[in-house]
Amino acid sequence: MPKRYTITAALPYTNGPIHIGHLAGVYVPADIYSRYLRLTGNDVAFICGSDEHGVPITIKAKKEGVTPQDIVDKYHAIIKTSFEDFGISFDNYSRTSAKIHHDTASEFFKTLYNKNEFVEEVSEQLYDAEANQFLADRFVIGTCPKCGYEEAYGDQCENCGTSHNATDLINPKSAITGNTPTLKETKHWFLPLNKHEEFLREWILKGHKKDWKPNVYGQVKSWIDDGLRPRAVTRDLDWGIPVPVEGGEGKVLYVWFDAPIGYISATKEWAARASKNWEDYWKDEDTKLVHFIGKDNIVFHCIIFPSMLKAEGSYILPENVPANEFLNLEGNKLSTSKNWAVWLPEYLEDFPNQQDVLRYALTANAPETKDNDFTWKDFQARNNNELVAIFGNFINRVAVLTNKYYNGEIPQPSAFKPIDEATLAAVKAYPAVIASSIERYRFREGSQELMNLARLGNKYLADEEPWKTIKTDEERTKTVMFVALQIASALAVLSEPFLPFTSDKLKSILCHSELVSESNWEDISIKDVLLPSGHSIQSGKPELLFSKIEDETIQKQLDKLEASKKANEAANKKVEPQKEEITFDDFTKLDLRVGTILEAEKMPKTKKLLVLKVDTGIDTRTIVSGIAESFSPEDVIGKRVTVLVNLAPRKLRGVESQGMILMTEDKRGNLVFVNPNTEGVANGLKIS
Repeated sequence: MPKRYTITAALPYTNGPIHIGHLAGVYVPADIYSRYLRLTGNDVAFICGSDEHGVPITIKAKKEGVTPQDIVDKYHAIIKTSFEDFGISFDNYSRTSAKIHHDTASEFFKTLYNKNEFVEEVSEQLYDAEANQFLADRFVIGTCPKCGYEEAYGDQCENCGTSHNATDLINPKSAITGNTPTLKETKHWFLPLNKHEEFLREWILKGHKKDWKPNVYGQVKSWIDDGLRPRAVTRDLDWGIPVPVEGGEGKVLYVWFDAPIGYISATKEWAARASKNWEDYWKDEDTKLVHFIGKDNIVFHCIIFPSMLKAEGSYILPENVPANEFLNLEGNKLSTSKNWAVWLPEYLEDFPNQQDVLRYALTANAPETKDNDFTWKDFQARNNNELVAIFGNFINRVAVLTNKYYNGEIPQPSAFKPIDEATLAAVKAYPAVIASSIERYRFREGSQELMNLARLGNKYLADEEPWKTIKTDEERTKTVMFVALQIASALAVLSEPFLPFTSDKLKSILCHSELVSESNWEDISIKDVLLPSGHSIQSGKPELLFSKIEDETIQKQLDKLEASKKANEAANKKVEPQKEEITFDDFTKLDLRVGTILEAEKMPKTKKLLVLKVDTGIDTRTIVSGIAESFSPEDVIGKRVTVLVNLAPRKLRGVESQGMILMTEDKRGNLVFVNPNTEGVANGLKIS
């Protein structure tokens, strides 16, 4: 067993708030693991911080007309608050703009530089002449050379997850000016990953074949088998940590070099505050290092960062990197740019004090082995059918009956029946069962085992029916309620990693703080009594742990997403190019008149066609229009319209159409009439 644990969670970019994909993929699993380790008496440093040097930050700053520092200050505060609001129990949440990080990253670079671990190369990089700057990865957009996705970034394709160099893109464009960049020579330092290929092959492909997740192992193996190449660790930018050696003027450390060093600098910051030795958590072989990340960060945490640590020479390597796959939202990929996301600050506005509901829903449906889909209906079902109907129902019944029968005091049990002994034995088994799931990074499985413990409590009460035996056998009822309260106490402890706010509420209901010693994880399986007879729980009507979520609440969330979808469609809608040029004489051939729709009916056996009677001022004529999917007959009667009256008649489904109604589309793609709405415009007047 390790003496201590260093747990890291991927540093989020500070160019926007956190959404549910981040929680599901990284932060909730890491928090479950860290909370469990603390409950089992381990020494834990749970570390994270804001990544404040990415190119997306500079892009956002340019768009908003502010400085990059303004952007990172704003979103660092928002992100940090979101993590606190959702109970993510970091021992330290730092930021890469902090002086301690700049100093740590600079020193790390200089150590590798002085050991000749870098290769200095003059290479051709993409350059935007109009912007007068080299284009860092995220300033380049083009077609992915692997999957053909046309909006891939210069370092990674968000569609297929492949990492590449900006020069690998097909038809690259500058994200600054939209111009096609040219190649221009510049000097950079490279980490020769090929030098570490055999070490990585031995350490991962042989050493972790059985204990790393297949998705992680498979991606690493693919990279190594493909042959590793030198990777640049510097960039031509003015936002970031300056390259601290001669010749580094105007260059900064590449964000994927400096960001993982942020784990080290954040640990230093915490250790100084907590009077600890930071090196114990990074350089002692008795420490277990675990990185929690999403699958898009696998190459950086399993190949690049370990190669950096190995090259430095004094650091331990990660024991595991349990990366998750991606979480989709209502069948579509999460997208911050398209607002196809559930943002944590907005969630708390719509679902106040219901952090654990989201934590549970995301854990129960976690993308541990494959991409999974978050739907609001599943979220509702998880809450109503599991948290409310199983967990909450059991606790409520136990608390209500204890107060009703015994004024809130734990009764003295009589002789245990086999069912009581079997139930208590089953409770004692749960810590090991849930621990096994957590230690194998199967948090979804662990959450369901926790729910099974609540199911055990419900079944026990349903079978023993204390509300009936209280009338016929008071001693038996005392025993049943005593056993039920032991289950409730076990739930209060074992739920903490998964449902920390619920655990606190339940401990408050059971008055855990008033016990001589509160139960920890191992106590559940060791102690025969968790809540002793004579101990009093909270009096009065107990607070409900969970509340039912109604259909209308869920529909509001679906409507919000639908609005985002329509806004995206409108934003992406392309204006049709100008048609072939015509002369004034061509235009004068068109006879456009003001008209009014007098009658309308759907054409039988069609979805799209309405048969209209239109007063054109010249006559009343029949016009067949393909607008039935957008308008009902009742919608259009009385509408003022623009009519092309001299269009040659044509038969549609046997009905002769004698003209055309002019239509266009609004920004959401909905059909609208081109209307002459000014008062006093009579039918039949020409439009010219």
